[in-house]
Amino acid sequence: MKMTRHFFISTDLDDLERLEQDLEQAGIVAPQIHLLTLDDTHADRHTHLHKVTSLMKQDIVHSTLIGAAVGLVAAVLVLAVAYTASWTQSPAGWLPFIFLAIIALGFFAWEGGLWGIQTPNVRFRRFEQALREGKHVFFVDLEPGQSKILEETVRRHPGVVPAGTDIGAPHWIVMWQYRLKRFFTQTFP
Repeated sequence: MKMTRHFFISTDLDDLERLEQDLEQAGIVAPQIHLLTLDDTHADRHTHLHKVTSLMKQDIVHSTLIGAAVGLVAAVLVLAVAYTASWTQSPAGWLPFIFLAIIALGFFAWEGGLWGIQTPNVRFRRFEQALREGKHVFFVDLEPGQSKILEETVRRHPGVVPAGTDIGAPHWIVMWQYRLKRFFTQTFP
């Protein structure tokens, strides 16, 4: 199931916390709702807000995947050169070139991850200016039938300004997070 992410900007964390509570009461589960802010200290006082983790604020996953793609190309190139130059006909055979290909793949994936640690998440770059101005980005991943709930709920919060849409998180990830959280709260109250 394809989810759609709806972004909102606000300066009032109290109002965003009430908005999140209203959305949850209307049937939208907590893993569908997130807050992106640079003011983590102030946001920590609002225990009901679900902040974006610091790991997801960075572009680690995206950059690592790009690095892995470059590494895959490098690995194929190593193997192709070894084959066309007939270096694999030596007594060592393919083994050293397979190891070199694996090292190239790992190295480029690692470098991509290091680059991603230094870079803001590509999906949040458009909000950098608003975040630097002290504003907060609130976003909700919605299933196809939930947009009416969001519209009605946001209407009661005039300080929350719509800021666009994007592709949401995969449905299975959101539901997995919901079930995992529910399991832990029921098992370890």
